[in-house]
Amino acid sequence: MPAPLVGVLALQGDVPEHLTALAAAGARPCPVRRPGELAAVDALVIPGGESTTMAKLAGIFGLLEPLRERIGAGMPVYGSCAGMIMLADRVLDGRAGQETVGGIDMTVRRNAFGRQNESFEAAVDLAGVAGGPVEGVFIRAPWAESTGAAVEVLAEHGGHAVAVRQGALLATAFHPELTGDHRVHALFTEMARGVVAAHR
Repeated sequence: MPAPLVGVLALQGDVPEHLTALAAAGARPCPVRRPGELAAVDALVIPGGESTTMAKLAGIFGLLEPLRERIGAGMPVYGSCAGMIMLADRVLDGRAGQETVGGIDMTVRRNAFGRQNESFEAAVDLAGVAGGPVEGVFIRAPWAESTGAAVEVLAEHGGHAVAVRQGALLATAFHPELTGDHRVHALFTEMARGVVAAHR
């Protein structure tokens, strides 16, 4: 079957890096900024960036409710770093009035590993990804403080959940798009391919 059309929410953050990684992983990537563009894609990546700014821009561009509707209808979505926060049902240490699109039954702590100058890299054993650990780039990274029964924890670092999956939703606290290792994007592309195939 044809490669899935995977959008990257192109409001703020690591958009070009995700587009490149998705293409290398066998997807057909495209930027998404408008509700009509969102309606056309099979799956979506919410990139790293600044979660409060991203949520505000999503509201300005009229994307928050369409995003929630597509997630509720089963669209595969992958969120890295700020994208993980955007997919969380609950946020600790959020700013007043901070919104998310939700979908994953988890409570996420913003900037859990520290501020920008405390960024680091670490090898992460990620369930479902063959070939050894992936390189985790943690930049003002969150972690999942708690998860619901339907959430599968795919990886931990320092005793904290840093990669999770719930159905068609995938989230990592780290940035695989910055490493040149496309295995996480390949995992998500196959998730998207499977959902598309099931609806055809």
